[in-house]
Amino acid sequence: RKAGQTLVGFPALIDCGAHVEIEVFDEPAVAAAKHRAGLRRLVALQIRDPLKFLEKNIADLNKMAVLYMPLGTAEELRTQIIDVALDRAFLVDPLPADHFAFEARLVEGRGRLNLIAQEVARAAGAVLTEYAAAARKLKDARAPKDVGDDITAQLARLLPKRFVALTPWSQLQHLPRYLKAIVMRLDKYRADPARDTTLLAQIRPLEQRYTRRLADQRGVADARLDDYRWLLEELRVSLFAQELRTPQPVSVKRLDKAWEVLSR
Repeated sequence: RKAGQTLVGFPALIDCGAHVEIEVFDEPAVAAAKHRAGLRRLVALQIRDPLKFLEKNIADLNKMAVLYMPLGTAEELRTQIIDVALDRAFLVDPLPADHFAFEARLVEGRGRLNLIAQEVARAAGAVLTEYAAAARKLKDARAPKDVGDDITAQLARLLPKRFVALTPWSQLQHLPRYLKAIVMRLDKYRADPARDTTLLAQIRPLEQRYTRRLADQRGVADARLDDYRWLLEELRVSLFAQELRTPQPVSVKRLDKAWEVLSR
């Protein structure tokens, strides 16, 4: 209460590097995102020695860093791998809400941190290997502008600089398949350019409406829109590289139905 008014705020732990602080935010979604990062820092401050060991012992980091060079530095890649490992080892929902729950989570997470970190590193390495192959194929293929622009935009969506941290763990497993589909698409393009043109015309309006809706959201998260985004990637696999298969049936008609639900 302040000056006779009741103000509503959402507290969160804030990552300040060497310590954490509590701040209050107007928006619950902002507070939740900040709080997770603050909790992650609090965990890291409690396990300094195991963390130092882990930072020096991520398997194949140098090899991955070479593949990651078009996106960023080895240190940036290492930080993402460790952050995701900390989240998966210590910060599974529901998050600890008091001192005792936090201490219990520390005990639980210590024993599995290294194994989880190596699992995250392997997943990142598999993505980066296929990313390098797709980028090389695109360069060598010398595809026409519309195809080149489409694939370049797709690569940018799939692998932003912080793709390890930003891609949901369940979807990170699928990125290699999406990238393999790009290679297969370019191989097929040489044999039948007209087919690629037809398929691209089918998917373009679906992606355009997604892009417009995403812009309208102005950074506000929408889980249903996120799901639709991954359906678009599955549709690309289904259209351009059927051999790789999709976890569920997907078609233009199914995406139209999903959009109808999303727009209600």
